[in-house]
Parts: sequence; structure tokens; C-alpha cells
Amino acid sequence: MILSHKHKFIFLKTIKTAGTSVEAALSEICGPDDVITPFSPENESFRSGLAPQNYRLDHPLVPKRPLLRRLLRRPERYYHTSVGFYEHMPAWRVKAYVGDEIWDSYFKFAFERNPWDRQLSYYYYKTRKMKHRPSFQRFMGNRSKAFVENFSLYTIEDEIAVDFLGRYENLEADFQIALDRIGVTTPVALPKANISTNRDAGKSYQAQFDAPLKALVDDWYEPEIRALKYQFD
Repeated sequence: MILSHKHKFIFLKTIKTAGTSVEAALSEICGPDDVITPFSPENESFRSGLAPQNYRLDHPLVPKRPLLRRLLRRPERYYHTSVGFYEHMPAWRVKAYVGDEIWDSYFKFAFERNPWDRQLSYYYYKTRKMKHRPSFQRFMGNRSKAFVENFSLYTIEDEIAVDFLGRYENLEADFQIALDRIGVTTPVALPKANISTNRDAGKSYQAQFDAPLKALVDDWYEPEIRALKYQFD
């Protein structure tokens, strides 16, 4: 995520919605006092702007670092909540950390994606390094590993908490809308990052769902399907 005091915006990074590309692009326009959270190490090469900065925070609500990791002197994980600000950070926690004045006055935005297409992309991403990739059906049988927790990132008490929720399906245009809203007039290009190159070529996402798998996604992501009126077809 990014908290920009220079341009007065908060970008909440969701999962499998080109969030790494958006954050990499936004880091080019940030200032020295802005908060930029780290990517996973393998993705830092996509960033051409400022490096991660100012994300450590001393705040009463910041969870304490796990005792075992402290005792073993293990380094912090890039995504760990105990550092303060972190990559996929929910709106409620950002609001708690920055306070009402900044939260209410800064432009807040995020991106979402068709849940069926997003789920398939997540499957290919999570299994990309496996020598023997499990079937999509088997992957979906483990909800704790397959579920994409996006809705809670841009909502507070199940209400959308951002000022603008762009669509992955309209990424370039919606990213430009966000730039216009924060007053950035110089061109900012979106790099291509984290692309699932191993998806079945030539197949639509619909063709890779049978009825039970479609129904599972219907059930898991009912809140965003209803709120954003996404359809399978």
C-alpha cells in the first residue's frame, strides 16, 4: 500500500488486481515523506520509483512481533503486520493508524477484479513453482489456501470505504481516473508485473469452471459480486 502525503492519497493494494504494477507506478510520483510498503523480494525489480520507505510505525495498535521470531532473531517478513504498514493492509487498520483527519481528507482508492477470473489467476499464481501442479478442483478444496481476501481490504464493516474502486478489466482507464483525482498531470506508465503466463492459452476463464466450482466462487465472494454487480458471463 502507499500513503502519499505529497499528493494526499491512500492506495490500498488488493490481491491479483495488478496491485504490484499500480504500486510500482505510483512509487515514481511519491515524495520522501510518503509511506511505501515492500513487495515480495522477487517483485522489487518491477519498481523504478522510490524504494520501500517509512513503513515502520510505532503505534499502540501495531501487533507485537511474534516472540519466537524475536528470540531466534529472525528478520521481519515483508508482509508482516508487526512492522506497521504492510502490503495488503485493510482499510480499517490504515484508518486506525493515520487517524480520522488524514483518512477523511485523502483520496482513497483500490482495484477489484471479476471474482471467477481472479480466482483462476490466483490458482495459477499460487501453484506456479510446483513441480506437479494440483488440479484447479483440488486447489479449491482447501479454502484456507485458495480464498482471496479482497473485500475486507477496501471495506469497513462491509461498507466500501474507498473513494474510488477501479476495475481490473478497465485498468488503464481507471488508473488514469485515479491520477486525475489526485492531480497528477505527468504521464505515469503501468509496468507489467506478476503476469500469470502459464494459464491455459486460448481458454476463457469460464471454460475452466464446472458448475460446482462456479457455485463455490458464487458463495465465497457473494459480497463483492453483489456490491459490484459482477457476472460470470
